[in-house]
Amino acid sequence: MAKRDYYEVLEISKNASAEEIKKAYRKKAIQYHPDKNPGNKEAEEKFKEAAEAYEVLQDPNKKQRYDQFGHAGVGGAAGGGSGFGGFSDIEDIFSSFGDIFGGHFGGFGGFGGGRSHSGGRHVSRGSDLRVKVKLNLSEVLNGAEKKIKVKKYVQCQHCNGTGAKNASAFTNCSTCHGSGRVTRVTNTLLGQMQTTSACPTCHGEGKIITDKCSHCAGEGVIRDEEVITIKIPAGVGEGMQMTVTGKGNAARRGGVNGDLLVVITEEEHPELVRDGNNLIYNLFLSFPEITLGTTAEIPTVDSKVKVKIDAGTQPEKILRLRGKGLPDVNGYGRGDLLVRIHVWIPKKLNSDERKMLEKLMGSPGFNEGPSSSEKSFFQRMKHMF
Repeated sequence: MAKRDYYEVLEISKNASAEEIKKAYRKKAIQYHPDKNPGNKEAEEKFKEAAEAYEVLQDPNKKQRYDQFGHAGVGGAAGGGSGFGGFSDIEDIFSSFGDIFGGHFGGFGGFGGGRSHSGGRHVSRGSDLRVKVKLNLSEVLNGAEKKIKVKKYVQCQHCNGTGAKNASAFTNCSTCHGSGRVTRVTNTLLGQMQTTSACPTCHGEGKIITDKCSHCAGEGVIRDEEVITIKIPAGVGEGMQMTVTGKGNAARRGGVNGDLLVVITEEEHPELVRDGNNLIYNLFLSFPEITLGTTAEIPTVDSKVKVKIDAGTQPEKILRLRGKGLPDVNGYGRGDLLVRIHVWIPKKLNSDERKMLEKLMGSPGFNEGPSSSEKSFFQRMKHMF
């Protein structure tokens, strides 16, 4: 089957910049990542195809040869015996380009696919975990310490994460002779080309387990639960995400643990509405209270305060209680508590109450109406809310 044009695979133009090429590959890699498409052979092939295209186009020299000679010009870097570039398998793709995923996706089986290199050998990275933590406004105000139970892969204690029954249950890989890397030399139109990739036999580890640990089946990790303590700073908000380094899934055979991503959600307060770092409280007063003036008790997050309501206070007026809101998560002060005045109008009146209001209807004080400045104020309030 003829290979597709690499620019077509990544859906970019031949004039695409290095950043555009990287962005296009990341989009395709995430779309067809094995973790998102388990058991989907077509997605796996597209994932390999995108890696092959990126492997060539991200290298200026290979890109130049490809632009001039097509696939024949990069025969050593693409179209080798594996059928998808110079990679031995998907793990080899992770080893070369794993950092492009930014930790958002792991490799197979939840173990993670991010790889780094140390002396040519691969070091596995466990996949990240994501949990939601719900906070009430008091916890947002003061910060909180939460203990959560997380199901995840942890290091096997029987083999200390090596995957082997004992320390002598290893042998050097016969394919790479313990280096973890293999080199291929391919003849092309431009001469011989050399590529180095992860060893397909040991997957870059440089050694083979001869006697696997019976508890983890040679993986070095087992499924278990862990109670993790998380310290959450004051001022966090809905949808914010914290990273707890090293508390994600353990990696296969002694690699680096993934991270725990903590997403914040908020409980709805029965009386207060959050608006950024400010809080809003809707205060309902009766007609006599707002006309004659009164003292109202206003709830804050952790206490109550008394506020004087002046006689003749108009509906929709905003009273600002400075510093009674929530702290800024970055330490830039604290928000305010905004008290919005409303008038509660009774739906039913007895005969005496009705007679009293009928007498007031004709009095001058109840027929003046708002002044022009007050009308302007009300109009501004209407636009604000």
